[in-house]
Amino acid sequence: MADRLSARAFLALVTDDFTELASVMREYGPDGPLAWHGYDASRARAAARTGEDESVVCGTGRVEGTPAVLIAFEFGFLGGSLGARTGDRLEAAYTYARAHRLPVVPLIATGGSRMQEGMVALSQLQRVARQSVLTRAAGLPQIAVLRDPTTGGGWATLGAGADVILALPGAQVGFAGSRVRPPDADPAAYTAEAQVAAGAADAVVAPDALRAVLGRWLRLLGPSSRRPSPSSAEHDTPCAPCLPPAPPPVPLGAGGLPATGWEAVVRARAAGRPRAGRYLDAYFTERAAISGDRCGGTDPEGMLCGFGAHDGRTVAYAAQTGAATRPAGYRTAARLIRLAGRLGVPVLTLVDTPGAANDAEAERQGAGAAIAEVFEAVAAARTLVTTLVIGEGGSGGALALAAPERTYVVPDGYFSVIAPELAAQILKRGPAETRATADQLRLRPQDLAELGLAEAVEAEPGGPAPV
Repeated sequence: MADRLSARAFLALVTDDFTELASVMREYGPDGPLAWHGYDASRARAAARTGEDESVVCGTGRVEGTPAVLIAFEFGFLGGSLGARTGDRLEAAYTYARAHRLPVVPLIATGGSRMQEGMVALSQLQRVARQSVLTRAAGLPQIAVLRDPTTGGGWATLGAGADVILALPGAQVGFAGSRVRPPDADPAAYTAEAQVAAGAADAVVAPDALRAVLGRWLRLLGPSSRRPSPSSAEHDTPCAPCLPPAPPPVPLGAGGLPATGWEAVVRARAAGRPRAGRYLDAYFTERAAISGDRCGGTDPEGMLCGFGAHDGRTVAYAAQTGAATRPAGYRTAARLIRLAGRLGVPVLTLVDTPGAANDAEAERQGAGAAIAEVFEAVAAARTLVTTLVIGEGGSGGALALAAPERTYVVPDGYFSVIAPELAAQILKRGPAETRATADQLRLRPQDLAELGLAEAVEAEPGGPAPV
């Protein structure tokens, strides 16, 4: 069953300590801004029941040692609904976070905007959205935790607008609350699990694991994990020229360079060569994954994205797995690169795909637009991108992830405008000419280096050097 803890009990679950921020809230006339009969009495009953005077509790606390501003909703106070006084507290919390360079962690449990305040309540969503945008522009992360329920405007602003979205098992999550959905709506579509499957949230996390998971995210995305610090008071995050790039991982597979183009292809396609998972495990001391394109899709088989700790600082990663990459995978990678830029985090991309998925469903999902989005994200990246080709570099579906100035290729990798077999077909050559075509394409690591397109990276004698 989803979490039903009070706001303060939930704060105690995830924080090492908690200090409530002082709040100054507006004065109302009798029964609020709309003079809604009985509103004062409803608020009084809610206060007596919960011990709170509003639907949110805002303050500072440490999560596994990392300080943050936390916003905890009290669902027992009028369903955790947002009113004007809620907006006052939320704005004050975000303002404090920016002034003190702290990440923001909304712990959401809300039914939406408060009916007794009408459009005054609904307009608070614009106010919250602006605070989120200002905080994003300041280079501070927002990590949301979706409790039960997370619906309405609270989901559409504090929840879905966060950089990383975690959810509790079984939590009701959706824009439409349970009382306003179509009568034949499938309730399973309005769950945390469904939102993760649809790419709208990153992970479902059990309550007993939440503190550790949230602490890892705060360590990885918090200001202390980035170096160097901003170069001037005018920049909240380091600019790309001021921030050193992520070093490429060392090769984990074959040591020597391939003698022929076809040998390079065979090596890259070998079932036993190291894939993305092994490279990420060797490169990072800890890491946390993001999932989903926020457009209804995920690509767990084709693209791994997230943030990890390498040599004392955080590096973002987007890694192809050797499978054909689907549109959702490209959109997730683009989302990662843009987020890394806002936070001042360098990016590592691992290229390994025979190419972009080219089936009819991929076309319906906007394959071309998704690949274009990654090309644009890399070209416009606010921090430096480093690329290592660890296997197949198949055409534009691979090139989209590649950094023009910092691309490296391991001995069991190749990069080609097209697969040799397909090139031979297009040129109306027989199968026997495929190997010669591979040589003509000049796709080996050393060929790419001679062409000035990449740098060939060989393993140290006796095996890969430690990372």
